Amino acid sequence: MNPTPPPEAATQASDPRIAIMQGHMERRDRLTPRMRQMLPSSATSPVEDQLLMGYDFKSQIFQASNRIPGYIRWLNHEADLVPTFRYLKRVLKLLQWRCPPTRWRLKNPGYTVFIEALDEVFPDARYCMTHRDVANVIPSVADLYFEMSRIGTDSPDKGWLGAINTEWCELGMQRMIAFRDAGNEQRFFDILFAPFQRDPFPVLERLYAFLGEDFTPEARSRMLAWRESTPRGQHGAHEYDPAEFGLDPAALRERFRFYSDRFDVPMGQA
Repeated sequence: MNPTPPPEAATQASDPRIAIMQGHMERRDRLTPRMRQMLPSSATSPVEDQLLMGYDFKSQIFQASNRIPGYIRWLNHEADLVPTFRYLKRVLKLLQWRCPPTRWRLKNPGYTVFIEALDEVFPDARYCMTHRDVANVIPSVADLYFEMSRIGTDSPDKGWLGAINTEWCELGMQRMIAFRDAGNEQRFFDILFAPFQRDPFPVLERLYAFLGEDFTPEARSRMLAWRESTPRGQHGAHEYDPAEFGLDPAALRERFRFYSDRFDVPMGQA
């Protein structure tokens, strides 16, 4: 990512960095062709802020592509992410300098692990939290890690990838629930994944109301057009075998029952 110099409003859609990013994505797809099934995206689509956090060397992007157990323990249990999020905030300010948004919208599953540090830097943030059967989520993410790891090694350890993803997801849910229970429940808007996939617009109307924004006909029309032009599975189905990662769906559901019971997450749904 190259946020400097910041984009100009007049040339934002034709910035030469878009073509550079498109080249990077084409190279990614050649090296790891299954990534298109897992993370369909374009040079101008939204992206997680993992790479920006990586500038401070505190990001899950490193654990996703390298077997570094000492770093993972340090990142999840010892590292101070407050400076990381402060740097992220500086970059966001730079990016909006000449193209001001009405609201920052950030997305990163790792926020669950670092929620206290995130809240210190963004104390007025509100949270949209999606919920899905962990027996689908964790093997899927482990398979994503496997594909990313293949760039740097010929023999990624699938059992290791299943274990570390189970551990950080469990830690993240424990910390997130504790954060919500500490007087922050009203800052959260919860979305169940399966019904949202079937019919997102009633949920989006409630989300906009939660944020104090108008869900305009134009916004609905643009979302519908995007939904129709990018159907789920357009690059092929993302297929994986949980057993290859040492994961048993029934055992995962039992281990995460504290989470699924808390948020009434249906089990056995995609």
